[in-house]
Amino acid sequence: MREAPDASAGSTAHESGRVRVEDIFLAFLKLGLTSFGGPVAHLGYFRAEFVARRKWVDDKTYSDLVALCQLLPGPASSQVGIALGISRGGLRGGLAAWLGFMLPSALALIAFGYGVAYHGSVSESGLIHGLKVAAVAVVALAVWGMGKTLCPDPKRASLAALSALIALTSPNVTGQITAIFLCGLIGRRTMSDIAAGAGAPHEFGVRKTAAIVAAVAFFGLLIGLPLLAQSVPSRALALLDSFYRSGALVFGGGHVVLPLLRAEVVPSGWVTDSLFLAGYGAAQAVPGPLFTFAAYLGTVMKQPPNGWVGAIVCLVAIFLPSFLLVVSALPLWQTLRESRGTRAALTGVNAGVVGLLLAALYDPVWLAAIKSRADFGLALMSFILLAFWKVSPIVVVVFAAVGGWLLSFG
Repeated sequence: MREAPDASAGSTAHESGRVRVEDIFLAFLKLGLTSFGGPVAHLGYFRAEFVARRKWVDDKTYSDLVALCQLLPGPASSQVGIALGISRGGLRGGLAAWLGFMLPSALALIAFGYGVAYHGSVSESGLIHGLKVAAVAVVALAVWGMGKTLCPDPKRASLAALSALIALTSPNVTGQITAIFLCGLIGRRTMSDIAAGAGAPHEFGVRKTAAIVAAVAFFGLLIGLPLLAQSVPSRALALLDSFYRSGALVFGGGHVVLPLLRAEVVPSGWVTDSLFLAGYGAAQAVPGPLFTFAAYLGTVMKQPPNGWVGAIVCLVAIFLPSFLLVVSALPLWQTLRESRGTRAALTGVNAGVVGLLLAALYDPVWLAAIKSRADFGLALMSFILLAFWKVSPIVVVVFAAVGGWLLSFG
């Protein structure tokens, strides 16, 4: 069911361009509670909520934001969420979007770190499997909707197919960056005649001065924290340094950051390998961004700061680079996308993003969820509810979760 305040908020956002900070927080909190399936699925949930339903941005603007965040280091889905929050509430809106989206998974992983939340193998439960099936429907709807808008002709459809083939052939961040770069290059050279407009203009509430400050802070912390950690014997500084570098230097986000974090916390003796792997399993079973795994690691650290204090330190450190990068990139992005050459490149990149989503729909989303004919039937029904009956994603997520739980008894 759709709540009246949500609908009115969407209408108000479309007309006035501004949304109350508390409404931004609640909108992303809802997604933080229900967005299972990893970063690709998150982008599908975001599109369903903020493009199709609330109309905070149009499809072109949203796809441009996705393309921008795919090129930045850090968790792409969280960065898209921060950008959407900034677009409707300024910097406070971006902070509210980040808090709402990451809070549910962070709290769940902190609880798991204290040994309270789970018993047995949660990641193999029928309930969690149903949530993975829901992710199939959500991502499929995103591919379908974005494909119709961004790949309406043979040229762009072929470019999307090329991007998907590259991503499937090289299923890592190198393949993704190669696909995006190649699609942008082809788009710039061949698509100036069909280059999409810049989309509806948006006032992001980020001045160039703030963008410059954010860029200086990003590089200053990246260079300064290691020097400070070496000169000052403080475990809090050491944690800040390790987790800030992990958030600042990893491309692809999500699962890509896990081996980087393991190299930081296991050899140093901060966390045992068995504890790390246990937390990794739990991180697969919670909604929201996988970067909140940092909250679990901060909780189970052997020495202070650990517990909830360590969780906060690690969370802030690993997400801070993303916030600074988005703030510094948005004004430049808005300027660049008004150039015809840049729009031609973005036309190709946007087709490439559809291809990446298509590839991800197969691997890992489809392969992780569809194990039987019953799974396929549940995914199909979920898709029909989303695409044709316009049922709220929350209802579909609950439907798929319950369906997966019931199928586990079969």
